[in-house]
Amino acid sequence: MSTIEETLVLIKPDGVARSLSGEILRRIEAKGYSIVDIRMLQAERSLLAEHYAEHEGKPFYEPLVEFMESGPIVAVRVAGNRVIEGFRSLAGTTDPTTAAPGTIRGDLARDWGLKVQQNLVHGSDSTESAERELKLWFS
Repeated sequence: MSTIEETLVLIKPDGVARSLSGEILRRIEAKGYSIVDIRMLQAERSLLAEHYAEHEGKPFYEPLVEFMESGPIVAVRVAGNRVIEGFRSLAGTTDPTTAAPGTIRGDLARDWGLKVQQNLVHGSDSTESAERELKLWFS
């Protein structure tokens, strides 16, 4: 049974700075997903605070928000059958050192020894998160 869903993919400032946006988008399309909407922006702190609200107060919160404010982000609305689960598999595990070869993070990211993991992409982790995040980034 086909269940078309939409998810938010963010190409983080490290991915944009390293000119990997095209390669990341190519992989999304090569997997058969559709790019429904796309925009490049410099994220305001208020948007990032709302996006990462569940992490507020955790030790990595401030370094993460600062990193996400550090440069342009490409926000992508992606659609496809089971795209939330599929993109997260395509992205690879959060830690690029252990992300499987063939994944975005496994092939293109690495640990830079910084306060916050710069791992190229974000993908919504559930239908509820996707709905909330898409409203934030594509209002």
